[in-house]
Amino acid sequence: MTELAARREILTLHEVAEILRCSKTHVSNVINGKVAGVPRLTHLAMGRRKLIRRAWLDQWMEANKSQC
Repeated sequence: MTELAARREILTLHEVAEILRCSKTHVSNVINGKVAGVPRLTHLAMGRRKLIRRAWLDQWMEANKSQC
């Protein structure tokens, strides 16, 4: 992940996938509610393009963390 992406307020699917270390397809499935047991990730839709605020991603990760 680039340092610039880490500081951005608005992230693309690709940048979110880099942060979560998963594929863009998996991020898209989470956004669309297609991953069982995982709540949807809040996003902004601009036509076919999906954008995620960094604050929304941080809140989603915090709310969905689990103890090992």
